[in-house]
Amino acid sequence: MTTRPVLANAGAMREFVGAFEVTSKLSGTVYQCRFSHMWNGVATRHSDTIDTKFFVDGVARVVGLAHTAFVTFRERRGRDLTDREASFVAADYLRERLEEEDDRPLYDVAKDDVLRLIEQVGIK
Repeated sequence: MTTRPVLANAGAMREFVGAFEVTSKLSGTVYQCRFSHMWNGVATRHSDTIDTKFFVDGVARVVGLAHTAFVTFRERRGRDLTDREASFVAADYLRERLEEEDDRPLYDVAKDDVLRLIEQVGIK
């Protein structure tokens, strides 16, 4: 069996993704972003998601990643997506939305978008 490197779940969850800035393509507004943590959205929002929490300019934002994408990833790659990898995917989605000045309290990310972002981030 071939093994591939993964972004291991080492360290505190709040350190999975470092603080980052996003500049709006529309207005030049700069958003300060910080990852907080993730949890299973089924229990809290009754949604089929893995939820990730970020602070954007100090205000909480939730990015819910479709759980069905995690299942598809496992079927295709023969392994689970790590929490750290999922955090990177969520950060990339948040970055895309903020570049378009789409700042809202909750983003539900569809399966196809999650899979696209997994490829974009380069997770194998």
